[in-house]
Amino acid sequence: MTVSVLTLIRNRRPQLLNLLKGLAAQSRKPEELVIACMQGAEEQDLPETGVPIRQLLVPGDALPLAKARNMAAEKAKGETLVFLDVDCIASPSLVERFEASCQDREGLFLGEVLYLPGDAVTDPLDFNALDALGIPHPSKPPMPSSGVRREANTGEFWGLSFALKKTLWDRLGGMDESFVGYGGEETDLAARLDPAGVPLYWTAGARAYHQHHLVHVPPLQHFGAILANARRFHAKHGRWCMDYWLGQFAECGLIAWSPNGETLTLLRSPTAGEIAAARQSEAVRFS
Repeated sequence: MTVSVLTLIRNRRPQLLNLLKGLAAQSRKPEELVIACMQGAEEQDLPETGVPIRQLLVPGDALPLAKARNMAAEKAKGETLVFLDVDCIASPSLVERFEASCQDREGLFLGEVLYLPGDAVTDPLDFNALDALGIPHPSKPPMPSSGVRREANTGEFWGLSFALKKTLWDRLGGMDESFVGYGGEETDLAARLDPAGVPLYWTAGARAYHQHHLVHVPPLQHFGAILANARRFHAKHGRWCMDYWLGQFAECGLIAWSPNGETLTLLRSPTAGEIAAARQSEAVRFS
């Protein structure tokens, strides 16, 4: 099967360059890398990796994440689509393992992601060091030791690193572009897996390493988009998504909301000072 790796970028050139290094080290190189640029121009003077690169410009001031993924998938030439967040570096076996899993059975396949400290990425890449320094997100289940393992809870889907056949992506209809800005579009796709009869799997050997960036707890810098997308999700599915963040917003006195309620009421927007105070130290790797 042919493989396209897809990534999205907005002003993340250093992270993209490290992603390219990971693709150059693949045991099975993809046929192409498609970069959806959510910015004013394509990235220039990218290094040679042995993987052909195509770039697409995606319009939209608010982060058009769903639209960018859909455009990248539409233009991709591969039979297998591997979506890799620009902050992620693929381990050498990632493409090979995702391709084999997609070839073996129908489904959507998730890879393990280890979160790195700020000084972990070296040139050249040292994958043994990345393995030693990276830690998994504590909310995620352990990975299978080999092959794949069915995940009964399709809500475990996350968009950092996943793969599926292009025909399946098309059957699912891609991501809902009515979700604009940060949050909701991935959970919406996850909510459509069970009704469509699409199984979700964890995939051994498809490890990626998440490059460190500062995080906000709670993510007040995306407050408006999270509220709008949570309301959109509730209108579509009859339940809330991003409950954890909504609960944090409620505790801060910004919204009136309860997990079992039908309404989400804006009380006030966060101040610049509150947003700055939510920014965590370098030691915090994930929210």
